[in-house]
Amino acid sequence: MALVDHTAHRPWPLPRGPWVMRQVWHDLLFAHWPMLAETVRAALPRGIELDVFDGEAWLGIVPFRMSGVRLRYTPPLPWLSAFPELNLRTYVRVDDKPGVYFFCLEAGNPLAVEIARRWYRLPYYRADMSCAPCGAVGDDVHYEHVRTDNRGVPAELAVRYGPRGDVFASKLGSLEHWLTERYCLYTVKPLGNARGDAHASVMRGDIHHPPWPLQPAVAEFDRNTLARAHGFELPDRAPLLHFARRLEMVAWPIVRIDR
Repeated sequence: MALVDHTAHRPWPLPRGPWVMRQVWHDLLFAHWPMLAETVRAALPRGIELDVFDGEAWLGIVPFRMSGVRLRYTPPLPWLSAFPELNLRTYVRVDDKPGVYFFCLEAGNPLAVEIARRWYRLPYYRADMSCAPCGAVGDDVHYEHVRTDNRGVPAELAVRYGPRGDVFASKLGSLEHWLTERYCLYTVKPLGNARGDAHASVMRGDIHHPPWPLQPAVAEFDRNTLARAHGFELPDRAPLLHFARRLEMVAWPIVRIDR
């Protein structure tokens, strides 16, 4: 069965038209912290509404690595198809479609950073990154990141993490489902009118993948300044942690939302 034939779990139908990009995500950690809603809401651009769970906003730090990155009808290119990635995210909705808003995305491939900034209007940054197996049986991951892009303030992440439990599918209505089962991202594109006045247009990028194969996880953070680099102080408590070994996804072009 093709990836796009498995759609019963989606909250809305697949977009019209063909997908344009395919990726495989590996060794992914979801590390989530609850945040005051007003703190996160103040950091969002106009036109994008904060989504909350039981009145709380959530901030996520998500390290992983990608492979098989390719455009439709093209093979993966050795110098562009596999690299580590990291993002800082929160959860939002527009026109009642829940999605993800990225405060930053970091990638270990400079060309991929520039393509994503230009084509997808996403806040990507260049970084030195590594993602390697560690531990006695190789199930855990040692992940290191140092931002090298002068378009952002310095940021670092060093963490060891891995799964500790069986794979499970999150249940509709649970916090795990609310955090992970999201099938679009939102960003804004600055625009100017004939008078030169600036405003922003909300953009949506749809994605599709199977339900997340989650596992309980553990993580030990040696350095973690990513949230602070974007104006957030993480609460003094352990994050909610989940791990996913592998997930295939496809993405559609980013489109302007007519409102």
